[in-house]
Amino acid sequence: MKILAIDVGTGTQDIMLYDSEEPIENAVKLVLPSPTRIIANKIGNHHHDIFLSGETMGGGPVTRAIKRHLDKGYRVVMTKSSARTVRDDLNEVRSAGIEIVDDGEEHPEIAEIKLGDIDLDILKGALQYFDVPLEFDQVGVAVQDHGFLKEMGDRDFRFHKIREKMNAPLLPEEFAFHAEAPDYFTRMQGVLRTLKGYKPTVMDSKFAALCGCTCDPFVEALENFVALDIGNGHTLAASFKDGKICGVFEHHTRMLTPSKIESFISRLVSGEITHEEVHEDGGHGAWVVEPIEGCEIVVATGPRRKIMDRTVYSVYNAAPAGDVMMVGPAGLIRAIMSKRG
Repeated sequence: MKILAIDVGTGTQDIMLYDSEEPIENAVKLVLPSPTRIIANKIGNHHHDIFLSGETMGGGPVTRAIKRHLDKGYRVVMTKSSARTVRDDLNEVRSAGIEIVDDGEEHPEIAEIKLGDIDLDILKGALQYFDVPLEFDQVGVAVQDHGFLKEMGDRDFRFHKIREKMNAPLLPEEFAFHAEAPDYFTRMQGVLRTLKGYKPTVMDSKFAALCGCTCDPFVEALENFVALDIGNGHTLAASFKDGKICGVFEHHTRMLTPSKIESFISRLVSGEITHEEVHEDGGHGAWVVEPIEGCEIVVATGPRRKIMDRTVYSVYNAAPAGDVMMVGPAGLIRAIMSKRG
């Protein structure tokens, strides 16, 4: 089976084209600038009004580029789907000075930029120069999606849904959605619409990274451990027992210090950590099903993982397929393969 796995981050998009007939180390791998950075640069290069169409995608750099464009006095028009890139609540988008029109509406009088986390045509064009056909049986995409409910903040809503799903220890691949996802995951819905017809697997990028950590042969042999994906924006930690997630906490990376990480990990392992203590500290929250019996080692991944070098823990940097940048794609591949049994 051939699998295309794409982990869309804020800084990079990490891509693996995997063939189950070959060792995973021989898979085609690419680490490219993320779509949100590429589109933010396109917006910055325009010096006139712009029309943004396409799909809901990762915000961050795109949202900041739009704000700068508005501050320069230019007009910004967005379709409803693309506007959810800025905020899921479209009234908040309008209040920022952005004009919103219906999906499918055209504005030929101003320059158009199409938004989206996935562009298979561009990927196909890049690969053809290396005589690599973009052929696959299954496709998986990981994006960070906290979900949206107007009546609840995204931090609370994210952990509300985690608690709903994780009423017992779960394999990390069980956090994937195959061919469809709940409507409240608006960014995943954008990916599903883009890849309509392919029946893709979609997964939150944080859980895809945790899943990918377990693909590392060293990690596979562990019984009790804690894994952290320490990203540029967010850090998600999970306690594992016998390959299953028993508890998690999530925080903003910039707010974490080595001593704070040590305290949270210790309380995650013991099962004493609470949602309130993480949330009140400015993080997203925590949820523990059951404690684990000690921690053999801390497994780390993500671009900010070096912070773990200043903690008391012995740290192992996960590198499935021999490449730390392929943690997310490896997790997606495991999720897809597990669905097939």
